[in-house]
Amino acid sequence: MNSFQFVNPTHIVFGEGSVDQVGKLTANYGNTVLLVYGSGSVKKTGLYDKTVSLLQEAGVTIHELANIEPNPRLSTVKKGISICREQNVSFILAVGGGSVIDAAKAIAAGVPYEGDVWDFFTHKATIQEALPLGTILTLAATGSEMNGNFVVTHWEENLKRGAGSLHVYPKFSILDPTLTYTVPRNHTVNGSIDIMSHVFEQYFSLTENAPLQERLCESVLQTVIENVEPALANPEDAAARANLMWCGTMALNGGLISVGVQNDWASHMIEHEISAVYDIPHGAGLSVVFPNWMKYVYKERVDRFVQYAVRVWNIDPEGKTDDEVALAGIQATRDFFTRIGAEARLADFGIGSDQLDRMAGEAVRYGNIGNFKRLDKQDVYNILELSL
Repeated sequence: MNSFQFVNPTHIVFGEGSVDQVGKLTANYGNTVLLVYGSGSVKKTGLYDKTVSLLQEAGVTIHELANIEPNPRLSTVKKGISICREQNVSFILAVGGGSVIDAAKAIAAGVPYEGDVWDFFTHKATIQEALPLGTILTLAATGSEMNGNFVVTHWEENLKRGAGSLHVYPKFSILDPTLTYTVPRNHTVNGSIDIMSHVFEQYFSLTENAPLQERLCESVLQTVIENVEPALANPEDAAARANLMWCGTMALNGGLISVGVQNDWASHMIEHEISAVYDIPHGAGLSVVFPNWMKYVYKERVDRFVQYAVRVWNIDPEGKTDDEVALAGIQATRDFFTRIGAEARLADFGIGSDQLDRMAGEAVRYGNIGNFKRLDKQDVYNILELSL
């Protein structure tokens, strides 16, 4: 295990009815808020009206930024920064899933910064301060409700980049599993794959002697596997929804499963290039890329893939070679993704080979990616080609 430091300042309020606390929690950070949300589902479900009412009861003045895109755009982020500056906003409240929260984080970081907020994504600047923000989570997926990471798309350049800072950890996040009852089926599927993919990025590591982190990863994976199908069969399965929501938060929060362990993140960087060009859902892209990444790199540490196959998928190793067990675990992953309704090939989105070279080049723009196996442009191209 490597040396590490761990800090997580986010106050989690979990459970049915926890939205009732949003007014009081928000008022602790000032009386002018930018309410950030997506394309309208929060209004259809009544969550918007309830949130606005609670904020008004707490004496908070509300400004709004609606229609955050599934892959949030830089242009939308800049619009939010302008509103915050013009209206002297003191707090940002994101109501939605990871895309909405990511946009809110980018806005929070951009308001006090005198340059172009895109500088944070191109390594020209680091975040030194940010407006405080909070979240009401409506989708179990990214873990953005309890970490400092965020991803934004520069659509005009077809670039999708991430940034992060302790300064943009939410001050509080309200996690009410009942808010996820009405999300579309494909959102539950893609969100669950995103959760599992976050765990994969931290589990497939070359770091030795981290058994607790490994077992925590395996536990999160097994809990997702056990709860996705019940949630799909009955969208109002309270236990399944609660378990998925907490798995999402545990899968990526700056620690617990990843402290002391060298992470990878190559598959995420590859998928970012796909969705930057084709604007597909992030989780759907990961469902295509990750099993192919696994096949491409598993020989770097076959024992970890054997462990994964045996502990997570209950593959019986008796009479099998290590390679056979490892590949059986990878196939079990692909079969599970397919069973819950995820795409398996880029062709499922109408994506062909014409942009492979561009995407491979952009993935390694700042150098080779990944740590489990360092990937150069040709490696990325090969994985993309396997994904066709």
